Amino acid sequence: MIVSWGLAELPSVLGDLAVARPLLVASGRWLNTELGVEPAARWTEVPSDRIADAVAQAGDGVLAVGGGSAIDLAKAISTEAGIPVVSVPTTYAGAEWTPYFGVRDPDRKMKGGGAGAHLGAVVYEPELTLSLPRAETVGTALNALAHCAEALYVGGQNADADEHALAGAGLIGAWLPRVVTAPRDLEARTKLLEGAMHSGMALGGSMLGLGHAMAQALGGRYGLPHGAMNALCLPAALRFNAEVAPDAVRRFGEALGAEDPVARVQELARLGGFERLRDFGVPEGELAEVADATVDRAGAKANPRRAAPAEIETLLRSIW
Repeated sequence: MIVSWGLAELPSVLGDLAVARPLLVASGRWLNTELGVEPAARWTEVPSDRIADAVAQAGDGVLAVGGGSAIDLAKAISTEAGIPVVSVPTTYAGAEWTPYFGVRDPDRKMKGGGAGAHLGAVVYEPELTLSLPRAETVGTALNALAHCAEALYVGGQNADADEHALAGAGLIGAWLPRVVTAPRDLEARTKLLEGAMHSGMALGGSMLGLGHAMAQALGGRYGLPHGAMNALCLPAALRFNAEVAPDAVRRFGEALGAEDPVARVQELARLGGFERLRDFGVPEGELAEVADATVDRAGAKANPRRAAPAEIETLLRSIW
C-alpha cells in the first residue's frame, strides 16, 4: 500500500493508482476541503448502510476523507465495486490499514460487515486533525493504543507487528497529553498521527483481541463511539490477559513509560472524560447479552486467553 504525507501528494497518489474520478466519501464538514481532485460524485451520509446506492455512484476508485466511519464505508464500497480505496484519515482510528470493515446505519447501529477492501493508499495530513474535538481525539487515540497492546499478544503476533506496536504506543503515550493540552500544536498532532500510523501497521500485521471484541459489541449494540469503548475496555482486557501474556503486557508498559500499564491507560482515557460504561447509558441489566455477543467475535477468538461469557460479563461489570 502507498503511504504518503501531505495532502498535496493526493493527486499524484491517485495517479499512481490510475484513479482519475473517485467517489468521495466524506461527511459534510470535509466537503469544502481543498483536495486537488475532482470526484466523480460525493457521498455524505456517513455512516451509511446503503452500500448498493453508493456503489452505483462509484467511479474508478473511492476516496475517504474522515475517521473510521468514513473509511469503513469506503472499504465496503471498494469491496462491492472492486475498486481501490484511498484514505485520508482525520482521526487516529487506524481503519485505513485493514481490509475489514463494519457497516453501521446513520444512527451508528451495527448492520453487518465484511472483508475484501482493495487498499490502495493512505495520505496523512496532520493539519486536518487540528480541529478534532477532545473526546474524538482521545477516543480514537485510545483505539490506536488498543491496536498496539493487542498486537503484542494476539494469535497473529509477530516481530514486525511488535516493532510497530511498541513505536506506536510510545508516541501515543508521549504526545496524546500534549495534544489535549495544546490541541492546535501541529508538531504534537503530527507525532500523535505518526503513532496512530504505527498502530495501524501493527493492526494490519496482526489481529484484534478481546478488548476490541467487547468494544465492538458495545458500540454496535448501542451506537456508541468505538474509540470511547476501547478506552474503557482495554484496561479490563489487559488485566485479564496479564496472567497468560505477562511479557507482552510488560513490554507495552515499557513503551508507555509506565510500571502499571493498566493505570496509565486509564489516565489517558480520563483525558477524554471516559471512566465508566454507565456514563454512556449502557444498561447494567443487558451486560450478559453484550458478553454473549462478544464471545463469538474474531477478537475474542484470537485472544491469548479464551474468555467464557460469564468471564466477559465480569469484565464488563468491572467497568460499568
